Amino acid sequence: MNTTLKILVLNGPNLNLLGTREPAVYGHTTLADVEALCRAAATERGAEADCRQSNHEGVLLDWIHAAGVQHRAGALAGIVFNAGAYTHTSVALHDAIKGSGVPVIEVHISNVHAREAFRHHSYISPAAAGIVVGFGIDGYVLAIDGLVRKAKAAKAA
Repeated sequence: MNTTLKILVLNGPNLNLLGTREPAVYGHTTLADVEALCRAAATERGAEADCRQSNHEGVLLDWIHAAGVQHRAGALAGIVFNAGAYTHTSVALHDAIKGSGVPVIEVHISNVHAREAFRHHSYISPAAAGIVVGFGIDGYVLAIDGLVRKAKAAKAA
């Protein structure tokens, strides 16, 4: 029986442009680099990261719904989610997170609160189990660490 802790890492719109999009804000690291970092961080913590990216809200919704089923079955610890611009616009993603019951750690590479006013509000935050902002791509590692700790604590209880 495979008992490896699984974590889903979701990246939303425009994160496929990492490395070339606004390097002063997001740096020169590519999405492939971020995914490699996430897989390595998960492995170091005895977990496995499944990394996905989509520019389409409906695809992200479907992945969250499926993750809820996997979480309830004990096959998924949770989601690390950088929803990109959908953070500030998507009630549907908020509802999917709430409805699925899967723990989500919201991640942002930049400090969204130090940027344009429209980025200060998140529809994801009220549904999230935790939030990591402004630590660059290391925020993904912090989120993975938090999910692993949370899952191991729940298993021990």
